[in-house]
Amino acid sequence: MTISGIILAGGGSRRMGGINKALLQVGGRPIVERAAIVLREILPEVLLITNSPQEYEFLGLPMFRDLIPGRGALGGLYTGLNKCSSDRALLVGCDMPFLNKAVVSYMIKLAQTEYHDILIPRVKSKLQPMHAIYSRRCLVPIEDHMNCRDLRILDFFHLVDVQEIPETDLYPYDPDCRFVMNINTPRDLERAREMV
Repeated sequence: MTISGIILAGGGSRRMGGINKALLQVGGRPIVERAAIVLREILPEVLLITNSPQEYEFLGLPMFRDLIPGRGALGGLYTGLNKCSSDRALLVGCDMPFLNKAVVSYMIKLAQTEYHDILIPRVKSKLQPMHAIYSRRCLVPIEDHMNCRDLRILDFFHLVDVQEIPETDLYPYDPDCRFVMNINTPRDLERAREMV
């Protein structure tokens, strides 16, 4: 069973002053390119969901605009699940500079061992919906929630089969769980550059 990759490249970047976070450099590469490199090494298909494809042509990825505009990350997930060729897909954000090949590989292995609608890490007591594997069986509840303007990804989870991955299971692959770090503020960017 193959699993695709979905990178969401959207959002207003309000806390970064409107700067496109995906294109900020960490370790000499745009953050979105760092994510794409990791996913391409492991997954047979990686899609980019963006409403400004001209900014990301350099990645050479298949790109799709939101099928239903104005629905945020939930709408991006919906578009990605509709457009990918696999039954399941790993969703990540374009502002995650430390995606970890070993963590992704471990999650894929788990997903291929047992079938769940969602396979999601819990790190620092919080579920990580922007680093989770989703099945196409999520499409109907996602669409229902979008129609009701309930756009928080976690809000449809009670309608599907969810399997959590405790962070302790991920320590052997990423002891500091840096893979879930995302860049929201100038201070986040500074920290990421220091970590590299």
